[in-house]
Amino acid sequence: MTLSSYSDVFAIDHERGYEEEIRVGDLIRTGANHFPHFEVVAVHGDKAWVRNVANGADHLALLSRCRRINGQPPLDPSAG
Repeated sequence: MTLSSYSDVFAIDHERGYEEEIRVGDLIRTGANHFPHFEVVAVHGDKAWVRNVANGADHLALLSRCRRINGQPPLDPSAG
């Protein structure tokens, strides 16, 4: 039996639809979520070590799912 993630079950795509360079020190969010916010601690290959700014918990994230909080295109194209 293979366990599926909620992303697989509901066909949710977390990948960015645009190019963006993610660097150490950037504040980011993952997927289309507005929260939580993370600070990028390190980048290696296609992954980033990120730290939740609210509680300090560390995680690994795929760079393709990271979105810079400042400087990214708006989620709603009609917003600006």
